Amino acid sequence: MIDQGAPPHHDASAASSPGFAARLMRRKPVERLVAEGGQGEGGSLRRSLGLWQLTMISIGATLGTGIFVVLGEAVPKAGPAVTLSFVIAGLTALFSALSYAELAGTIPVSGSSYSYAYATMGELIAWVCGWCLILEYGVSVAAVAVGWGEYLNELLDGTIGVTLPAALSAPPGDGGIFNLPALIVVLLAMTFLLGGARESARANTIMVVVKIAALVLFCAIGVQGFRSGNYEHFMPLGMAGVSAAGATLFFSYIGFDAASTAGEEAKNAQRDLPRAIMLSLVIVTVLYVLVAAVAVGARPWRTFTDSEASLAQIMTDVTGQSFWGTLLAFCAVVAIASVVLTVLYGQTRVLFAMSRDGLVPKVFSKVHPKTGAPRANTLIVSLFCGVLAAAVPLGRLAAATSIGTLLAFALVNVAVVVLRRTRPDMRRTFRVPLSPVLPALGFGFCVWMMGSLSTVTWVVFGVWMAVGLVFYFVYGQRRSRLATPDPSQVRTHQK
Repeated sequence: MIDQGAPPHHDASAASSPGFAARLMRRKPVERLVAEGGQGEGGSLRRSLGLWQLTMISIGATLGTGIFVVLGEAVPKAGPAVTLSFVIAGLTALFSALSYAELAGTIPVSGSSYSYAYATMGELIAWVCGWCLILEYGVSVAAVAVGWGEYLNELLDGTIGVTLPAALSAPPGDGGIFNLPALIVVLLAMTFLLGGARESARANTIMVVVKIAALVLFCAIGVQGFRSGNYEHFMPLGMAGVSAAGATLFFSYIGFDAASTAGEEAKNAQRDLPRAIMLSLVIVTVLYVLVAAVAVGARPWRTFTDSEASLAQIMTDVTGQSFWGTLLAFCAVVAIASVVLTVLYGQTRVLFAMSRDGLVPKVFSKVHPKTGAPRANTLIVSLFCGVLAAAVPLGRLAAATSIGTLLAFALVNVAVVVLRRTRPDMRRTFRVPLSPVLPALGFGFCVWMMGSLSTVTWVVFGVWMAVGLVFYFVYGQRRSRLATPDPSQVRTHQK
């Protein structure tokens, strides 16, 4: 006989074993995400970054190889109207940046778009987003490190007339045996990161100031060779050319999301993260447009064929001295080094957040008590990226970083709308204007650009995602911290 007055019996096994679909869709409450901010295995991250440092992290990850190599690729597509292409690409990036700014101020944690998706669209989508970020950051570090070696050779040639042999400056399959410079720049970045976020931010700030000064110097010298006749046929290839160049240039803006990975090390994350994201995008866009306008004004657009040396050649042509080209090569070495540092930082913090949630091994969330940095995480990621850059020809894999980034951006635009509807009461230090229109435009532009990528890129991306899903279902889904009840809720229920 059943005692009607007895409290209802809770089947612990049933409560802890939701259906398969429910496990895929489980969300991590925003309050829990924020409450766990900074907490790792054996220690906590330290809040030491202000608005200035956060802005420099975002600029450091964005302003690098793009402006130094992109003109040679984009100008032949758009002609002098490449300045308009930069504006269009900047506006496209702005739509996603607005969504990032709102979510960074609302959910100030290290996981960036991974954490935003976890709070709004469920664990499986969050895993997909996090796996995309691992591809974006990890392969980007390797690809950028390879470019650093090329500029280092240019600098050595211009200063002491010596270059590294191909055997030591390219990976197997690309004419070499081992890319030593690529490994060196990753290890240098690792050294700064092991010292803690404050020390890394200080080094990055110095490097960012150097590369901004270099681009300002280029504008000051290049404008002396300005010829208005170079702008007579402003749009020789029509709007189709402007759009094609804009799609190419969009990837020069990728990196502003790096600031959102510093959410748990910012002194006032809710106030400063949105400001840092928007401020960095404005600064980068202004610099891009100015450099493009001066470059095209100083050189006929049909002569832009050498993508790696166009800025240096312009400075040499205007001044008649090779010194300026060598100086620009030095600044390019500094610029690319700061990209390696900030992108590597973002990679470690995304893995930190995923590890804390149980989706990847705990070693990635262990924090050193003295420096407040995830040392084991940093060592593993740095060595992996360094070896990848030094010993593996990236080829088409590097192009897959673009599609991974675009998918992450698209999901962020969806997440901001979902959170507006599910949690309209939450405090937001920044709000996307005209929502859901602007997030919808951001999502649409990302999908459009994804569709313009090659079939080979899609195949590589598909293989990467298949590997990620296997890892999730074999490891992450079972070890997720959401697979077990929140300890605080268990204690409350027992009382």
